[in-house]
Amino acid sequence: MSTLQTLDRGLRALDIISRSPEGISVAELAAELGVHRAICYRIVATLESHSLVTRTESGRLRLGVGAAVLLSRFEPQFLHGARPVLAELADRTRATAFVAGAEGDECVVLMVAEPTDTVLRVGYRVGSRHPLDRGASGIAILALRPPSPHDSEAVRQARRDGYSITSGQLERGAVGVSAGIRASGHPLERSVGVVATEGLDTEKAAEAVLDAARRLARLVTT
Repeated sequence: MSTLQTLDRGLRALDIISRSPEGISVAELAAELGVHRAICYRIVATLESHSLVTRTESGRLRLGVGAAVLLSRFEPQFLHGARPVLAELADRTRATAFVAGAEGDECVVLMVAEPTDTVLRVGYRVGSRHPLDRGASGIAILALRPPSPHDSEAVRQARRDGYSITSGQLERGAVGVSAGIRASGHPLERSVGVVATEGLDTEKAAEAVLDAARRLARLVTT
């Protein structure tokens, strides 16, 4: 597959800059890209002209507001593609299905789908928030992050299994099963899961949730 070298370098530059929370100098970026500094300056100037990159007072490069605008447009597209996957998950498990995301130290419900053939439902609604370290959805997101000595045993277990199961942490009698959406190269920090108050077969639910997580990851990586 042939690629455009200049475009490829620009996208790689954005990736490198996005991974540098303190910013990165042009010289450091040129070294990372393996190009002459003069070429790097032209790449940076192009990215700056589209507000994708900005400079701090010290001249270091950071992501610009244009990157935030693109991110804000990504979420609706992602959720649109996720809708049929979530509906199928809800019917397959006969439980409330949802996509959740990390927002600071909280886990926020972004989308919910209810099964079509059950009356008893859990009060898990779009916009619901809870601590990131409580509930299967938040723990599954934490398990996507690099291992840390501060990780709880629940996070370590979720990292080993690929999914998290919790009971009664957010609502009395509610059982949740969630898996992180593992999009390689993309810091998505999203999870997909199901929650029910009774009768949830957690083994089958875990299998269904993992399948949904793989399908949702493809929305980002393909």
